Amino acid sequence: MVLIANLQYGWTLFVQPMAQAHGWTVAGIQVAFSLFIAFETWATPIDGWIVDSLGPRLGPKAMVAAGGILVAVGWIINSIATTLPMLYLGAVLSGIGAGGVYATCVGNAVKWFADRRGLAVGLTAAGFGAGAALTVIPIRAMISSSGYQSTFFWFGLVQGVIIFVAAWLLRAPLAGEAPVAVSSARVQQTTRSFSPFEVLGTPTFWLLYVMFVLVSASGLMATAQLALIAKNFGISDTVLFLGGTTLTVALIVDNVMNGAARPFFGWVSDVIGRENTMALAFGLGGISYWLLGALGASPWAFVIFAALIFFTWGEIFSLFPSTCTDTFGSKYATVNASLLYTAKGTSAFLVPLANVFKDMTGSWHGVFVATAIANFIVVALALFVLKPLRTAQLAGTTAHAQVRATS
Repeated sequence: MVLIANLQYGWTLFVQPMAQAHGWTVAGIQVAFSLFIAFETWATPIDGWIVDSLGPRLGPKAMVAAGGILVAVGWIINSIATTLPMLYLGAVLSGIGAGGVYATCVGNAVKWFADRRGLAVGLTAAGFGAGAALTVIPIRAMISSSGYQSTFFWFGLVQGVIIFVAAWLLRAPLAGEAPVAVSSARVQQTTRSFSPFEVLGTPTFWLLYVMFVLVSASGLMATAQLALIAKNFGISDTVLFLGGTTLTVALIVDNVMNGAARPFFGWVSDVIGRENTMALAFGLGGISYWLLGALGASPWAFVIFAALIFFTWGEIFSLFPSTCTDTFGSKYATVNASLLYTAKGTSAFLVPLANVFKDMTGSWHGVFVATAIANFIVVALALFVLKPLRTAQLAGTTAHAQVRATS
């Protein structure tokens, strides 16, 4: 998870160098980012089905090894791309590879640790959220010294090789090795495993999907546009701390906060419940977007408010897979969580709209207001729609199981 992190979170460092080298528009380059996110997510249901079908011993190994190969090939293509379509091909391949790694690791976490599912998924997803913090400085330094092409090539090759080797250490739990479900007063878990087709027929899944899209879109806008926002505020290259510029400090802090959010809010959700945690996190997120848009034009304010956004956005990657598995069971957890994860791909195509909206209004203020509102809508959905809907579905599942047991 750490090794695929900067495919997404380090992307912003490559955008301006590519635009300058080839005369491409930023909007055209960001299509590659959208394609990466789309294929990283939309291919994961197939990845999950393959993993679950191949079984606990072979499935995780084979999928992650293949993902490592595609990650390396994708970034090597990025390094030699001289046209936007070629750049898009690299994004597609690296997206498919990263998705295979991501889906498998999250699927493993929800299967192994039913009693601490939120924390386990959060710790796993933290590798993806915080992993890029380790490479922000070396990537930026290598781009400055050797060019973005060489940086794409060597980071892609090294990351892919290490992923391929590490893949052979993975496996899912065998029958009886891990609990199927562990319910508490706050966190209710079904004892029945829903097939993917059954999941797609429930209103609970589609409500989760809409909520995921709304929060993910707002977070991806900040992720993809952070360097451009800092430049627009005129603070990107302001030296802030120990020789580090505002953008460099912000990227490091943001990645750490993004990673920390996942186990933290995952742990909180194990204690107070999934929907209550969603309301807390996304409510704070809405406030954070507004603060960055209104008060983020000074260097330290930019770093602090951007960090708050990442801290209250990254937890979607622990809360939603945990909620999905709690609701639909663990047998098909990899593919079911992957079906929900495709919401991230859907939201990716909203990211370029941020540039369009900013160009129309002349500032980022309207974009931040829209993202704040989206987060507040999700708070209301979590408390007043999702919570009663899940309660009713789980009660119905329990009643059905009891009837079958007595008959």
